[in-house]
Amino acid sequence: MARRSPTRAKSAARTAARAGAAKPLPCEIDAAGNGPLGMPAAQFLRDYWQKRPLLIRNAFPGYVSPVTPEDLAGLACEDGALARIARYDRANDAWSVRTGPFAEEEFPGMPHHDWTLLVQDVDKWDPEIRALLDAFDFLPRWRMDDIMISFAAPGGSVGAHIDQYDVFLLQGLGHRRWMIDTAPDPDQTYLDNVPLRLLKHFTPTHDWVLAPGDMLYIPPGVPHHGVAEDACMTISVGLRAPSSAELLGDFVDTLICDADEAVRYADPDLAPVQDPCEIDAAAMGRAIEALNKLRMHDPERLGDWFGRFITLYRSAGMPLDPDPPRSRIEVEFDLRQGAVLARHPWTRAAWRRDGADKRRARLYIGGQVHALALADARTLAGCEQLDADVYAGLGEDARARVLDLLAQGHYHLALPEAMEDDGA
Repeated sequence: MARRSPTRAKSAARTAARAGAAKPLPCEIDAAGNGPLGMPAAQFLRDYWQKRPLLIRNAFPGYVSPVTPEDLAGLACEDGALARIARYDRANDAWSVRTGPFAEEEFPGMPHHDWTLLVQDVDKWDPEIRALLDAFDFLPRWRMDDIMISFAAPGGSVGAHIDQYDVFLLQGLGHRRWMIDTAPDPDQTYLDNVPLRLLKHFTPTHDWVLAPGDMLYIPPGVPHHGVAEDACMTISVGLRAPSSAELLGDFVDTLICDADEAVRYADPDLAPVQDPCEIDAAAMGRAIEALNKLRMHDPERLGDWFGRFITLYRSAGMPLDPDPPRSRIEVEFDLRQGAVLARHPWTRAAWRRDGADKRRARLYIGGQVHALALADARTLAGCEQLDADVYAGLGEDARARVLDLLAQGHYHLALPEAMEDDGA
């Protein structure tokens, strides 16, 4: 038997000891100027994504929210804004929730504690807030749901709860205390007769106070509870995670729409039955066979279904108020004068490679599918604004699709200030 040298044996023993004594991953770090994650994106995805929470101090050092509490209250008064006010009555241990839009005169009379205003989709209304998404470009953009902003008076909260999606909680103003429970298999019993889905039992394992620029990542299924230490604002970047019921519902709807009426339950092999009321194993096999004929065996068809599904915005399938129709000549003239084609903030876009032709791709935009050259599909999915140079670089098919999408309201023509002043 071969013998290892003492030096190699000691080295192997040290390696084994280091492996056995590996330190647990920290739940709190200081980004220290190393980007909003404080580490390379690949490391974060490997060690934390959908695995464990992480508090990142100074994720955005010196961060100042471009949206003020007054701005948020004003947005909550707009028709079409998704806004709620949650209040906790300490005297009666009771919660109440109201949905907007709200009247402007309500806010000056609000109490000085124990309430929270939550406004979803602020990224669709404010381009500076939307720009925050660029800091998360290590994640698929089509997974991004929205940026919600909450303003809370001291003591304001929405209670201890669990989200079934990933969320990054960036402190934008003031201070919020966050408590989380990282214990395995947390109790998911909920309170009865409460307008919010709140946990009946919550035992935090970590307790932190976040200042502006600090960010907390919470994976799905982790109980957490945030309470305002003072008047504060929290910016929540939420990821879209469709449930299996959502996926199945849309998938079945698509199958029904595309179903061939000629495909039916059939039993050409039927033999005389012993009991005419029995559904036997052979009958069940024929039923399964009929259903299997409807399945999407073609990966291209399946990919088109998912692309359409994931680019449909959950609350508004189509953008509103398209621009008045303009001819192609007019649009292209305006682009040459400095106008841009801006994608509607509610329009989602993604692309997928064509399985048969690697030079081609499928563009999914606002629930539609368009077959284009790969470079054009990537450009249209990735660019929220098309200037004259980008537009001119598109192929003829892609330019025609852009003009169709403009007519539908998925783009609008943003004119330079000089042209607007001239009444163009």
